[in-house]
Amino acid sequence: MLPIVDIQGLRKSFGTQEVLRGIDLQVSPGEVIAIIGKSGSGKSTLLRCINGLETFDQGSLTVDGQALRHQEPSAMRALRQRVGMIFQSFNLFPHLSVGRNIMLAPALVKKTRSGEAQAQARRLLDRVGLGEKFDAMPDQLSGGQQQRVAIARALAMEPGVLLCDEITSALDPELVGEVLRVVESLAVEGMTLLMVTHEMSFARKVSDRVVFMHQGRVHETGTPDEVFGQPRTLELQQFLGSLTD
Repeated sequence: MLPIVDIQGLRKSFGTQEVLRGIDLQVSPGEVIAIIGKSGSGKSTLLRCINGLETFDQGSLTVDGQALRHQEPSAMRALRQRVGMIFQSFNLFPHLSVGRNIMLAPALVKKTRSGEAQAQARRLLDRVGLGEKFDAMPDQLSGGQQQRVAIARALAMEPGVLLCDEITSALDPELVGEVLRVVESLAVEGMTLLMVTHEMSFARKVSDRVVFMHQGRVHETGTPDEVFGQPRTLELQQFLGSLTD
């Protein structure tokens, strides 16, 4: 089976600081990948390269067999229809209702008719447990509810790959579980997921493969049992040890 995401030799610098130092990573359709590592190891930058928010300096990156080409606006629009992204901060439009937030991208990008977009938005809100919030405004929702709306909004574009960048880090602890349950349901349904997360128990439970990044490289990778139970390198041992100190 061909990988749905194929990254080879990816390098990215900000000024004189090289943040990604030759990333090789292949993701199969339906695979759930948890990306872990210390702050500054390049995890979020990698996700932002995959969906085209950051340009990269060297290497190649393909999604669904399509190469990422920043100089071609039509190619970038096509890529962003296939790659959904959910951020730490929910980024909902505050002046639009919950339903309108979800309907916006399909209407603008896919030219989906209003009635069809509204029906889809209601289905997705049901899916994330917020079926009654279609007409609510974002500031009437808790942080966990806003993040679930953000997930529904990303799903409205029917992406082939969903990127999650520390999506629970801005939430109060009691709200984390409601968001993770939605992500777990997506994993069970076969969505291809790449998650940067600091929720290690969740990564162990849900992911097919764990990628440990260190100093801009994929330092170690394996099944959750291998990475968490039998870390091979001193750097991963130290990282996991720091979480329990």
